[in-house]
Amino acid sequence: MLDKTIDLDRTFHALADRSRRLMVERLTTGPASVSELARPLDMSLAAVVQHVQVLEACGVVKTAKVGRTRMCRIEPAAMTAAERWITDRRQGWESRLDRLGDVLNQEAATSAENR
Repeated sequence: MLDKTIDLDRTFHALADRSRRLMVERLTTGPASVSELARPLDMSLAAVVQHVQVLEACGVVKTAKVGRTRMCRIEPAAMTAAERWITDRRQGWESRLDRLGDVLNQEAATSAENR
């Protein structure tokens, strides 16, 4: 369980940065080189490499050297774990809000009967 928590912590940390989210978004359309990921960003190639390393460390991105080019691709399993965590939380919130709605509806009905 602790390992999964650490992985989620790393994933959410990696996705907390706007530049890394833009990279992940780009990679959802298919593999890209580090240079391609750098193109729309206002930062040095070295900074982009550091961001890619953060994404790779948490498992969101996998990289491979193809000749002289470092190619990146999305790793869906890491995103699935984060999505599952969010979905589990959302289901709990929705359940509590549904119960609150039921209570408020009952109180409104009782109030209307007493008028």
